[in-house]
Amino acid sequence: MIHKGKVRVIAFDADDTLWDCQGHFERVMQHLYELLLPWTGSREASARELFATERKNMPLLGFGTKAFTLSVLETAMRTSHGELPMSQLAALQQECYGLLELPATPLPEVRETLEALQHSPYRLVAFTKGELLDQEHKLERSGLLPCFSHVEITSDKGEREFRDLCSKLAVAPGELLMVGNSLKSDIAPALAVGAQAVYIPFSVTWELEFHDNFEHERMVQIAHFGELREMLL
Repeated sequence: MIHKGKVRVIAFDADDTLWDCQGHFERVMQHLYELLLPWTGSREASARELFATERKNMPLLGFGTKAFTLSVLETAMRTSHGELPMSQLAALQQECYGLLELPATPLPEVRETLEALQHSPYRLVAFTKGELLDQEHKLERSGLLPCFSHVEITSDKGEREFRDLCSKLAVAPGELLMVGNSLKSDIAPALAVGAQAVYIPFSVTWELEFHDNFEHERMVQIAHFGELREMLL
């Protein structure tokens, strides 16, 4: 249950909460899986190869399009034993570069809800992880930037980052409401520091963001972004 009377700040995740991101990445991944079929025998095996590469690279490269691009190309070269033609590697690279310009079109009900919440007592902030320039550009392309009084882009999003956010905004964790699509990065760490949370599942979940479902007294799960208006106004 959300206690709206305690909320002073509403923090919103960006990718797959405000706009579709993973769907665009999935298209590149499916292309990679198909190219690797002669060496792996199945799309599932190809996916395991990419996942292993991403997990290995995460401590060094972090999150974002550039890290994804390097992992895709590394997986293609390693799994094919260097036999994948240069033309196909170049095509993969161009597809990955295209992700740096994905449209960031707001998901249904997002713009209307944020604009309605702007006229409320709550302070709205964007709190997302990834590469600084990539996330800044997506926020600008989305047209949603004016909705937020503060934008925080981090390399990761755990308990420390949530505490830092509260400190910067001069609010207690219990006065923060986190809205996001990832149980692992948005919801669990917010609850761990004492915040409230609204979980909005997205249609696709990146494997490294997978987290078992759970219930919590300070968390509400909703199906549509517009339900935030009914809940908070």
